Amino acid sequence: MIKNLTKHGNSLALVIEKPVLELLGANAQTQFKITTDGKALILTPVTDDEREKEILDAAERITEKYSDVFRRLAE
Repeated sequence: MIKNLTKHGNSLALVIEKPVLELLGANAQTQFKITTDGKALILTPVTDDEREKEILDAAERITEKYSDVFRRLAE
């Protein structure tokens, strides 16, 4: 499939047809991780499990970094 970019304000957009979205299990609320190999864009739908893991990892890092602050605030 060959697609053209579409002007969207000051940006360009790539319209993804419904059959492709259905194949990916994606919809308008789906977040996509965008990566590149230097020659191509790679769009990967972010699953709820991946998102939850990212959030839990971030919470753990914050807790470790600021544990003293949280302890003092709790007193």
